Amino acid sequence: MKALIADGHEVVAIAPKDEYSKLLMKMGCRFFPLEVQNTGSNPIKDLSLYFEYLKIYRKIQPDIVLQYTIKPNIYGTLAAKRLSLPVINNVSGLGTVFLNNGLVSLIAKLLYKVAFRRTDLVFFQNEDDRKEFLSNIKISNLNTDLLPGSGIDLDKFQPQPQLNGKKFTFLMISRIIKDKGIYEFVNAAKLAQKNNLEAKFQLLGEPDINHRRGIQKKEITQWIDEGIIEYLGVTDSVSEVIKEADCVVLPSYREGTPKTLLEGAAMGKPLIATNVAGCRQVVLEGENGFLCDVKDENSLFDAVNKMYNSDKNELERMGKKGRQFMEEKYNEKLVIDKYKYWINKLSKK
Repeated sequence: MKALIADGHEVVAIAPKDEYSKLLMKMGCRFFPLEVQNTGSNPIKDLSLYFEYLKIYRKIQPDIVLQYTIKPNIYGTLAAKRLSLPVINNVSGLGTVFLNNGLVSLIAKLLYKVAFRRTDLVFFQNEDDRKEFLSNIKISNLNTDLLPGSGIDLDKFQPQPQLNGKKFTFLMISRIIKDKGIYEFVNAAKLAQKNNLEAKFQLLGEPDINHRRGIQKKEITQWIDEGIIEYLGVTDSVSEVIKEADCVVLPSYREGTPKTLLEGAAMGKPLIATNVAGCRQVVLEGENGFLCDVKDENSLFDAVNKMYNSDKNELERMGKKGRQFMEEKYNEKLVIDKYKYWINKLSKK
């Protein structure tokens, strides 16, 4: 958005109104508030989104529409195409729709198919996601491309020296829902205590108690009271938290391109993540970190134990490799340039 504004484009942001809305306007965007229930899954109720998008798009008459996440990708596309507007969608991860079976997932896939038949371009964030999406949702001649996630600001996230603290700190940054591997992280912390590792396990992120797979605050409080984890709440200064960690961990069940791993690697921190789509594209086994099996606390603990017992030179080597990998493959300039290319190609003007 900043890059498009700098190039002289008018950028209109459409999102639920929250504490960040003013920052968007301060950045130079026009802002339109939109009521979206991020955790709802009632297609009949969500259909009202279609009419909201239609009203806003009709009012602002954009030259191109850029959309992210499942509900804007579906209902925003249907509205934009009703007005013959070009659309670029970003599938930032397949998530719960593809992790679980059931009526909700079936309906979501059907809606994807209806909407995406008319979109001009769909960005995926890794090849595994693109292949699985296209094998599950058959759409002939769908125009797709790959992005390295949303990239990483290499100037903001600078390499940090290895720490020499007494306790080795494992940091997980995530929305607090089951599919991110929260339970596996907590259980690996319990195993670390049982095996007398002098280590801290920190969790940074917001509880999503309204999510179908959200973890309740009382359970988090119990883990804190038992001394299993340190809960850090939420922050706008993620880099300051990563700086104080020895290793960044994400035992997620599936990702697009996980931003927290990119940030950790850019700051020269070794990584631990599950061997699943999205994560395995960022974590190179034995080079910038370790991979573990999904939904397997014992495999995660093995990776934790291996990282804990790595000497300083090995940790520094992995950190340097991670930074180098970010510079080569995940610089946010790559994302911006690709967006600019497609916007120029597809927009009405």
